[in-house]
Amino acid sequence: MKPFILFGSSIMIIAILISDVAFINKKNEIPGKHVEVVLRDLGHQLLLTAKDSSSRVLPVKKLNDNTYQISFQNHFGFISDTLINLVQRTFRKNALAKDYIVNLRNCKQNETVFAFEINSHTGDLTPCRGRRLEVGCYVIEIELLKKNKFNFFLLLLLIIPLSFVGFYVKDKFRKKEEKESIFENNDYIQLGSFRFYADNNFLKTENKTITLSEKETKALKIFAENINQIVEREKLMKEIWEDEGIVVISRNVDVLVSKLRKKLSDDNSIKFINVHGRGYKLIIE
Repeated sequence: MKPFILFGSSIMIIAILISDVAFINKKNEIPGKHVEVVLRDLGHQLLLTAKDSSSRVLPVKKLNDNTYQISFQNHFGFISDTLINLVQRTFRKNALAKDYIVNLRNCKQNETVFAFEINSHTGDLTPCRGRRLEVGCYVIEIELLKKNKFNFFLLLLLIIPLSFVGFYVKDKFRKKEEKESIFENNDYIQLGSFRFYADNNFLKTENKTITLSEKETKALKIFAENINQIVEREKLMKEIWEDEGIVVISRNVDVLVSKLRKKLSDDNSIKFINVHGRGYKLIIE
């Protein structure tokens, strides 16, 4: 049952972390409506610098998840530095984005006539500064560059359940290897079809491995050293319990022998004979 609990808990923790990351990313996204309002204001400010206070900014278009287009009702002209400064000032004021690419295209040929990039990682690219753009029909495309934030804290939380799974699997393999190495050595007592590994509390047949308790191991070792001989109850009580300071009754011996009978029951040649008034005898036919 423990492997299923461990695996289920790990999957639950991982699922929670994934949902948390998705929630944080969603929370950090800037609402599209806010972006459109900021870009319309940007277009309006650009028209004012061109001394046009009457024509309007057309509805902002969203070209894809990160790219928006600003277009205008009438033709106008301006200096390239004006657009660079306006975008930087507007974005900084509204905390819209730190990294972005701006393309100015003419309407007829749809060609880029001016472009620049503001990037805190690779550096800014602002060519053609001071260039005067003649009056014409222009559209402005702005691509907001998303940051791939790597949260080391969430990674640490993700590693924790995976580490538990890894340690569990490693421990299982280690125990399996230890068990296999035990069965490969010759330090055992042959009891019928069973191999008795007294130092490791195991019984082994071709198809089965049986774990013994410490007291069962002590009792079976005493019997294995005295096959076909009567083992007195007093001897069993003394060596299994009383040497450790535990006082028991004769009934405890009967229960222990009964458990051994059951664990060795696959081999009919192995028998525990009750010798009335004295003890038990282990016989292997």
